[in-house]
Amino acid sequence: MADLSMSYSIAQLQDSIINWLHKASFCLRFYISCHPKLQTTCLLSTRQDAFMENYLSQQRQHVFSNVGVLIYVFDIESRDFDRDLLTYRSIIAALGQFSPTSSVYILVHKMDLVVPNQREDIYNERVALIRGKSDAFAPIPFATSIWDQSLYKAWAEIIHDLVPNLDQIEKHLGELGEMIEAEEVLLFERSSFLVVSSWCSKIGGMNPTSDRFERLSNIIKNFKQTTSRYTGTPKSAEQFCLLEMKLANFSLFIIKFTTNTYLSVCLPPGEERFNSAMENCYIARNKFEDLDAPAKKSADRGATGATEA
Repeated sequence: MADLSMSYSIAQLQDSIINWLHKASFCLRFYISCHPKLQTTCLLSTRQDAFMENYLSQQRQHVFSNVGVLIYVFDIESRDFDRDLLTYRSIIAALGQFSPTSSVYILVHKMDLVVPNQREDIYNERVALIRGKSDAFAPIPFATSIWDQSLYKAWAEIIHDLVPNLDQIEKHLGELGEMIEAEEVLLFERSSFLVVSSWCSKIGGMNPTSDRFERLSNIIKNFKQTTSRYTGTPKSAEQFCLLEMKLANFSLFIIKFTTNTYLSVCLPPGEERFNSAMENCYIARNKFEDLDAPAKKSADRGATGATEA
């Protein structure tokens, strides 16, 4: 098998994760990503000893230096979980040596194959074992399956960690939502259409659909794919700049916002309120565009430890 080290956009990486998890009969080993302005440099590796040995020995410093995020996928069906843990432990050791400030995410995948009344116990047991091999890192675990919204939710939270200036973005998003009297405001990453940040009013917070972000993300992504198929444009292209929906109970619009984002706004019904809110969102784009830039790394971000022997 050819070397799978390559550069991915966030959307391509998301598609790769979902496609690999759909098709692979073996455990997908790990993803390593660094973040230059919402673009992801990613290393994909399968359970092949030759590649793993190469990554952990000859290419150790090159692969594990300046890592922003490690995403490691454990197959719940794995017949050799002890070996999986051993490999994970080796990767964590390399990460601790060359990128000690990285974030670590764990996907415990194919949870739908576990008997429902045993899922929580088995998941908690696996997570406890994984955390015991994580050294100084505090991995964030997710139970995932291709048959529900769990993969989208996990990937949205990972993207959330990659976004620069997130605190400022969330602050300004809240101010914008209050100013235009919206019920809910969502900020989507442009390519993958996963939710980067959100704000909701007290009324919006009463929405009982807890997975609405993942559902909306999936709906819009399918819409983009359909548009791409009938227009002949690439799936990664911007198939639309504005989407409007005006119903009896609410109004909604989605606009192209900054270079890397789209903005979705849900409002009470009313033409005047709708037009005013949209105009104010267009005016606010310049402020958000200034924030849509790479975050400055701290002095020890991706710091390297001792040189390889």
